[in-house]
Amino acid sequence: MNKANELLKKGLGVTPHFLSNREKTLLVDAMKDTYTLAELLAELDLARSTYFYHCARLKESDKYADARIAIADVFQSNHRCYGYRRMRAALGRRHVHLSEKVVQHLMKQERLVVAANKRRRYGSYLGEISPAPENLINRDFEADPPNEKWPTDITEFQIPSGKVYLSPMIDCFDGLVVSWTIETRPDSDLVNTMLDAAIESVATGAMKPVIHSDRGADYRWSGWLQKVRKAKLIRSMVSAHFYTY
Repeated sequence: MNKANELLKKGLGVTPHFLSNREKTLLVDAMKDTYTLAELLAELDLARSTYFYHCARLKESDKYADARIAIADVFQSNHRCYGYRRMRAALGRRHVHLSEKVVQHLMKQERLVVAANKRRRYGSYLGEISPAPENLINRDFEADPPNEKWPTDITEFQIPSGKVYLSPMIDCFDGLVVSWTIETRPDSDLVNTMLDAAIESVATGAMKPVIHSDRGADYRWSGWLQKVRKAKLIRSMVSAHFYTY
């Protein structure tokens, strides 16, 4: 059985844990001339009754054979970005009428999965280019009064047309967005426009929020510093060890 295990996991590049029962049945049929049925079922953790059930199903004609071909064609023709709802609509335009549940099931069987857009934190850290303020927040992102703590950051999103950058200012009191901007470039206008709108929201109040950011260049540029000083806001930055790799 060691040879069977080696063949399953190494020779074929297969990990039984990730196989469906239908795929396990196909694998058993392909190898039953070399190994006994009992050995293969035990190795694949496949019940005997389940194996014979799928054997019977495999002998039946697939009533969705044409639909599978159409689904694969639509998926590939649309840059592999159609989920089951858009797929069902596209099939309807081809006069292939199936329920959402069936379309979802067939796409899962055919392993037609839409790749998720990556969202990642944008980093503009260039080293300690200027003195940084103390970390006043120190991971305490709770606030009793509104406009006491304002953390901010830049997040990068990858979309079909390219990259976009979101810069929000959040109020730790209730988690709501004080101001935000979104641009196709992570330049000074992105953070400055957001800061101007945030400052305007407290212009008539007595609160002077603590603006907490990373140590990126966007928050150490002279224009940003001047705006913060003029509004009499308080700066806070994450500790330097945050950037230790």
